[in-house]
Amino acid sequence: MRYLPLTPEDRTEMLGVIGVSSVDALFADVPQAARLDGPVNLPRRATELEVERAFARMAKKNIAASETAFFVGAGAYKHHIPATVDHLIQRSEFLTAYTPYQPEISQGTLQTLFEFQTQVARLTGMDVANASMYDGSTACAEAVLMAARVTKRSRAVLSGNLHPHYAEATRTLARYMNIDVAADAPVPGGLDDVISQIDEETACVVVQNPDVFGGIHDLRPIAEAAHAKGALLIAVFTEIVSLGLIESPGAMGADIVVGEGQSIGVGLQFGGPYVGLFACRNDKSFIRNMPGRLAGETVDADGRRGFVLTLSTREQHIRRDRATSNICTNSGLMALAFTIHMTLLGEKGLKHLAALNHERAVELADALSGVPGVTVETGTFFNEFTVKLPKNAAEVTESLIAKGVLAGVPASRLWPDGGLDDRLIIAATETNTDADIALFASALKEVL
Repeated sequence: MRYLPLTPEDRTEMLGVIGVSSVDALFADVPQAARLDGPVNLPRRATELEVERAFARMAKKNIAASETAFFVGAGAYKHHIPATVDHLIQRSEFLTAYTPYQPEISQGTLQTLFEFQTQVARLTGMDVANASMYDGSTACAEAVLMAARVTKRSRAVLSGNLHPHYAEATRTLARYMNIDVAADAPVPGGLDDVISQIDEETACVVVQNPDVFGGIHDLRPIAEAAHAKGALLIAVFTEIVSLGLIESPGAMGADIVVGEGQSIGVGLQFGGPYVGLFACRNDKSFIRNMPGRLAGETVDADGRRGFVLTLSTREQHIRRDRATSNICTNSGLMALAFTIHMTLLGEKGLKHLAALNHERAVELADALSGVPGVTVETGTFFNEFTVKLPKNAAEVTESLIAKGVLAGVPASRLWPDGGLDDRLIIAATETNTDADIALFASALKEVL
């Protein structure tokens, strides 16, 4: 018997309700090139030793970030993570805990989430933070949906310098919530004019800082323009370490702050799992419409300090039609890794780490600007900037790999048809050495 023993009549009835003629029609949006035209091409059986060796051979095709001079960023960053973090998150009481469905029993988990929320709120300059989300892109999309609920408006303005993956995730969710999304073209070295696009129907303006090209911006004028029209400002970041030096989004007038926390405690891990951060100002309508869950502090019947799940707004906990989101479970283990690393750093350590990142980036920008034909376009940056090359950036990065340098992310990879084929987005962190920087500059000079 099949796990879901549906009869042909059951399937016909379900397809009729959905409004398609066949199961195959459900896959119409999947490109033909991405579909298998036959059975999965795997051997029928293999021993455990054979499988291990096969996977080892496949793994050797990758270049690990620790094996080369690594300057890739654009949303995921290589930082040093103390061994303590991995040691602690692998303790059985943390590693095996999925999610606090019986929250008051899970005091350790709840205390961790409470402290995580406190750290995120202080970093972002906001009043309230939730217990995390899947990643920065879905946090951004959820923030737009929240703004639409709070303002009861149905239009979002996205900066052209917002990471395109974040913008695409936002469009995907907004499409099914009847939210109109407007976005400009990217502007390397500057910022598009989002203020002129704000009108009385605008629910929110979404601006990334530092932006996808690495540029740093003062968000105050945008916040003032948005508030004058009754709209909200959503500030996005992909590099949480930047908040160790840059003024917080909350201090610049942001209403909702979202982003990626991967840089603290979480390795690159081939793109995940990561940890989305979400914070907002202290307004009852904001908190009630925030996706995810919030852990809170209280006292028990004997007056002892304790922790509870104060608010949980997803469909598993409240009536489905009142849920704010159905994808916003917290990334508990990654949030724990973030909290441990942040606790080890402390405020002084975070500022020092941020200063090291900025220093490395400035040194790299100085070295690359000395290469004939290379122009650094980002005037003010933290640890990431964009250069204009005299050749195709994607071809240049491929040539640099052979010289032991992973040079960055060609802008054409993010905007294939954006006319940015000669732009390269480069990140430097505390893990880059003087030798790495010298190698990058000399190798780039040879390739060009």
